[in-house]
Amino acid sequence: MTTTVITGANRSLGLETARRLIDSGHTVYAGMRDTADGDDVRALGAHVVQLDVTDQASVDAAIAALPELDVLVNNAGVLGTSFGVDDLDAGALDAVLATNVTGVVRVTQAALPLLRASENPVIVNVASGVGFARWLTTPGRDEHPVAAVPYAASKAALIAMTVQYAKNLPGFRVNASDPGYTATAFNGFGGHQTVTEGTDATVALATIGADGPTGEFHDRDGRIEY
Repeated sequence: MTTTVITGANRSLGLETARRLIDSGHTVYAGMRDTADGDDVRALGAHVVQLDVTDQASVDAAIAALPELDVLVNNAGVLGTSFGVDDLDAGALDAVLATNVTGVVRVTQAALPLLRASENPVIVNVASGVGFARWLTTPGRDEHPVAAVPYAASKAALIAMTVQYAKNLPGFRVNASDPGYTATAFNGFGGHQTVTEGTDATVALATIGADGPTGEFHDRDGRIEY
């Protein structure tokens, strides 16, 4: 049985990722800041755990409660409160980086001892095409109109972090996924993809074998060339 942790698993992409991985046979531990919000994922058969990626004590307690770990899906993320430069300040940037970048490091570092004991350790970082400079500068791409600085910067950092973790952990499969423009509360349900389509890349990367790719960035159509 494959044991998997998903952060931010109580709604939207995290909830759908949990559903699909449970259906594929994974034992899923669904991390979330407030376990009172866990009824939907609990109904799927997940084990709900309190896990706030910005709180070291919360992360340590959640990881300590696991019997084992094979797959870590770093899904938790925030959009932030700044959507241009006129509403941008250092605090707005720090708040997004705290969850989307530092939070990923906090959870991943805490999980490494358990993952190292797995026969097929896998890490999936849920990034975004908004963190991919080529798409931010390509007219016609969904990402092109996005003006927000903190969110784009955080996802660019996460893609780079994924590459660096893969280089440091050659026995692991460490990859980043791009959900694409998916209809969720994150964007006021304005996306043109379903949550199932938006989790295709994450689920594919969470279920790879030891001979699968590492250090790569994938969307639902496959590898994205850096």
